[in-house]
Amino acid sequence: MYTQIWSKYLPIIKILLKRSASGNQTLELNRIDFERAGSGRKAGYKFLIELNAARTVNVLSGIPLAKDLADVMLADVNIKEILLKGNYEIGLNTRFQLSIKNVTPADVSTDEAV
Repeated sequence: MYTQIWSKYLPIIKILLKRSASGNQTLELNRIDFERAGSGRKAGYKFLIELNAARTVNVLSGIPLAKDLADVMLADVNIKEILLKGNYEIGLNTRFQLSIKNVTPADVSTDEAV
């Protein structure tokens, strides 16, 4: 249902995933795109996708908006390559702001070598 909309944002999401290594990223989405495609809810949508090495950790089956985003990202070879290298949290708040956090744990072995 939302696949076409997420595909439109995919190039920007890819850039933000790369930038998330240096800090949290936020993308303002067009609310009208989603309201037209969805059930007409005006209240907004909210979700959190947890990705660990390009696999979703949490269950998204009850949230079509989140499931479609995860499917579109994992179908893109370049984005999947980025996601394989770390752990990410991708969330949407009710103001249609998509947040991307790189939550990959720090490499402990380099800290011990010092």
